[in-house]
Amino acid sequence: MPIDPLANQAGAAQSVAEPQFQIPATISLQERRPRTLKHGDMFAVFDHHGDAIGSPGSTDGLYYRDTRYLSWCQLRINGVRPLLLGSTLRDDNATLTCDLTNPDINGAGTSLEHDMIHIRRSCFLWNATCYQRLSIRNFGQAPCTLRVEIVFAADFADIFEARGTRREKRGTMHSVQLSRTAATISYTGLDRRRRQTELVFDPQPSRLSAHQAHFAITLQPGETANLFIEIRCDTELIGKVSASARFVTAMREARRALRRASGRSASISTSSDIFNEAIRRAVSDLYMLITDTKEGPYPYAGIPWFSTVFGRDALITAFETLWFDPLIARGVLRHLAAHQATTINPRADAEPGKILHEVRHGEMAELGEVPFRCYYGSVDSTPLFVMLAGAYFQRTYDVATIQALWPNIEAAIAWMEQHGDRDGDGFLEYGRRNDKGLINQGWKDSYDSVFHADGALAVGPIALIEVQAYAYAAFSGAARIAQALGYARRAVTLDDKARSLQQAIDDSFFDEELGTYVLALDGAKKRCRIRTSNAGHVLFAGAALPERAARVAKALMATTSFSGWGVRTVDSREPRYNPMSYHNGSIWPHDNALIAAGFARYGYRREVARIFEGLFAASIHMDLRRLPELFCGFPRQRNSAPTTYPVACVPQAWATAAPLSLIQSVLGLGFDFEPARISFHQPMMPDFLEEIQIRKLALGDATADV
Repeated sequence: MPIDPLANQAGAAQSVAEPQFQIPATISLQERRPRTLKHGDMFAVFDHHGDAIGSPGSTDGLYYRDTRYLSWCQLRINGVRPLLLGSTLRDDNATLTCDLTNPDINGAGTSLEHDMIHIRRSCFLWNATCYQRLSIRNFGQAPCTLRVEIVFAADFADIFEARGTRREKRGTMHSVQLSRTAATISYTGLDRRRRQTELVFDPQPSRLSAHQAHFAITLQPGETANLFIEIRCDTELIGKVSASARFVTAMREARRALRRASGRSASISTSSDIFNEAIRRAVSDLYMLITDTKEGPYPYAGIPWFSTVFGRDALITAFETLWFDPLIARGVLRHLAAHQATTINPRADAEPGKILHEVRHGEMAELGEVPFRCYYGSVDSTPLFVMLAGAYFQRTYDVATIQALWPNIEAAIAWMEQHGDRDGDGFLEYGRRNDKGLINQGWKDSYDSVFHADGALAVGPIALIEVQAYAYAAFSGAARIAQALGYARRAVTLDDKARSLQQAIDDSFFDEELGTYVLALDGAKKRCRIRTSNAGHVLFAGAALPERAARVAKALMATTSFSGWGVRTVDSREPRYNPMSYHNGSIWPHDNALIAAGFARYGYRREVARIFEGLFAASIHMDLRRLPELFCGFPRQRNSAPTTYPVACVPQAWATAAPLSLIQSVLGLGFDFEPARISFHQPMMPDFLEEIQIRKLALGDATADV
């Protein structure tokens, strides 16, 4: 049952956390299809009415810097919930619009036939504030008086509490402070920080209590009344501008900011109207997820659980969008360089030169109840950082930025050679430094995602195949940078390391019997002889010897691996295969995009087109044409839809960017600076496209329309 704040039960019930901070599947996000908004460090999860209903396990609410500042916000008319007519996000994600109407209302001296009152609810976020406008119009033939009620509550749950983690102790909730037009809810956490939510109403409510604002509105036939609500998180209302003027000004600024951000990128249109819808939504989602940092634009990982800085996610998103908007990669590189580890800190899994995994700002992170305040527990972020620097330089020839980043690149390489290689065998291994850290530290970071052919979990330190491939590409990219910057001797050393590592990868990881690369080497250097999608990342990084590529492509596109919608994370013949799992048989769009990029690199265009067609066909069945973080790996059936994964984040940055990456892969799109040239190598369209138009495709200071 919903937890109604008026029943003195504010806050969401919590379930026991799964191992390794996994998200309990108590409510299906795919079933609810919530409406999400984001700006900066704030995001909102609403239902289709525009309400946040804090039922047990619910994700609903308004979140700011990893804390839920509003857990309940519900609109009622004469004590009942309005009926839903429709709910939509603007194409640019700037505004959520919900159209509502009244049900039949009888009692308490009021009789109102259904569908006489239209309510248009408009919501958007801007500068740590949620703005809402209720436009209420009487379409009846007689005057009517309505009781409009806004029921609200704030539980100030940490993001990990909202995900299901139990806490033995919490801070102090303070009494709600009331004025004529505002209610202020506040909480002092165990970290001694006071967090505050202020709800400001205009016009003045006829009655305002700790959890409810009442408005008495009389409407003549055809008359419209507007009601404004501002929900402010740790911000104060400044000035005497009217609520309507503040609403209009903030909305205009929010839309302009999104237009400015997306306006710097290339634009895409195709012969498929459906794909055009999907790509417009993908671009809008990408720029909604981007937060402007002082180092540049940075894509937060995803809503609801990962709306913060993640190293790996942003690096891969930057790879996927590098052809489309290189400034994203520049912002990611600069931000991660600014937060590169400089000391050894076992609690944070930090070592000098290592690149961030995750940053959190909530109470539990501040107290160390979770290790993610500034956490470095990923083995792949550091080589991906160097690899992206090389790719960014090749794409832009931005010497100034790369020269400034060179000390960070060298520090990252030093980490790879020293701390990252735990046993001196030339491979990067991981193993957490504290018992609260992540057990598995590659992109498949579930506790059960690395295992042997008998199903037994691997014991570390573990060397993942894709991480070695990233390291090869990192050394190669750094060598090119060093050569361009005039460090010729260093370039030779790095190039030699890359060549040596490429051969070592082939010797230790390629399995003739499986016809592909094994998943990993465990702490005893025993192979995890499992067919997985990780092998495709070896092609993406260019680490595969040319003679291996055909067999790897064949293994990945076998019916046991490629479901028809996409490549599964784990082949269906393997012991822990489960198409409903998070990492052991599911389908991840970003994973498929990188595999497709690898296919394109080695000339397998037909396979690229098949992956593109599968993911596009899946997106047709998704709400708002959005590709989710992942979906289930069941085989594709005729006239059927893909099976959704219940707690997949939508939108998720690297899934959102997957179609953009796939466009580059099918076109064979490349860039050269000497001479300045945009090239298309053996392009092959998927069956659903006959034409692609790209405008404002940038190369240096010039642009081209193709």
